[in-house]
Amino acid sequence: MTTDPPDHPDLLHRIERYYDAVPRWGSRIEQIGPFTLFVSDGGWPYYARPSAGWEPGTVTADEVTAVRVRQRDLGVPEAFEWVGELAPDLATACRDAGLAVTEVPLLVHHDPLAVPVPDGIRIRRLTEQDRAVAAGQVVASIGFAAGGTEIGDGGPAERDRLLEQRDPGASDHLRALIGAGRSVFVVAEDEGGVLCSGGHNPVDDVTEIVGVATLPAARRRGLGAAVTDTLVADAIRRGIDVIFLSAHDEDVARVYRRVGFRRVGTGYLAEPPASPQPPATRAG
Repeated sequence: MTTDPPDHPDLLHRIERYYDAVPRWGSRIEQIGPFTLFVSDGGWPYYARPSAGWEPGTVTADEVTAVRVRQRDLGVPEAFEWVGELAPDLATACRDAGLAVTEVPLLVHHDPLAVPVPDGIRIRRLTEQDRAVAAGQVVASIGFAAGGTEIGDGGPAERDRLLEQRDPGASDHLRALIGAGRSVFVVAEDEGGVLCSGGHNPVDDVTEIVGVATLPAARRRGLGAAVTDTLVADAIRRGIDVIFLSAHDEDVARVYRRVGFRRVGTGYLAEPPASPQPPATRAG
């Protein structure tokens, strides 16, 4: 898949600075060689990233392994994320250190397009006290567990069952971010409840669209596109001029192209492979 050139040579660097800024809201920082490790203090887990001033061509598998050892000691995921064009050698170092590397399309909103709201659907932005926050998170967990764009079995009955079993405090972290203005959370719902959800997390004039997911049984109705369009409109009203996201794969990327996004780069994720591997050993 071809990648369009960025609108400005600094675009990918602005996205990389955003990736460095967001985890600092809810984590402590450790510098390990050329990496910054974000250790979550609540909410969702974070990752390690190339530190500011990264010099391509200098990273080694031993430096990656040193971070993995520290992550394992802390009991946090052995995960790395980065913008591929800014650290082109890191994928090789991660593979040499025993990690599986995944590439995902990195897209930026470029062309505002009219996106219709499906009949019988209401799209709304939630406050931190809204009861639908928990439902939106459950919908996201169901949607991402059955990845892709195909219609599936997960529907309102599964949503409601999981909501009944859910810890009432499980949404506290997201509610706090919404209340502080650090996260915007939007849902699409019918008379029976939430069918699709998603958010964006603004930092100055950059934001990332995150977590857009639809119940598998409600797919192919334009709900994800409508939620994404609402999030984009909210970001534009705030004066944000870089609105980006990473798509799960090319099929999902095609959906986002239909709502005005275009590919400008590649996001990378490295984590242990699914099959058992020898444990990482300390570098040196």
